[in-house]
Amino acid sequence: MSEKTLAAPQAPVTLATFQQRVAPWVVACFGPQAALDGEERNHRFLEESIELAQACGATAEQVKAMVDYVYSRPAGKVEQEAGGVLVTLAALCEARKVDIHAAAETELSAIWQKVDAIRQKWQVKPAHIRAG
Repeated sequence: MSEKTLAAPQAPVTLATFQQRVAPWVVACFGPQAALDGEERNHRFLEESIELAQACGATAEQVKAMVDYVYSRPAGKVEQEAGGVLVTLAALCEARKVDIHAAAETELSAIWQKVDAIRQKWQVKPAHIRAG
């Protein structure tokens, strides 16, 4: 009886990461310059994170107190803080019983359907909250 030889396992074909799938939407919605504008992306992230805190019940006073607390300390390193954001977002989603991956996929699908409306809303944002 011959012994079957098993082939070495192959790595699965990897689809683009979520981050890589978001990038074309940002370009389609805001253009390549705004898509790569770190200050603009930072402002939009801050806006979304405050909106999430608001949706979870945080008050404006609590947000202002947190801003004062954060800015009373030295700035961290971008890579470490980005990791911290993802860890704390995952923990928040777990506490709120939100499937982080499903929420992300649902939002990406929805915003692809609203590129024009999002672009128009972005274009009329007051200059002090818009980069550039």
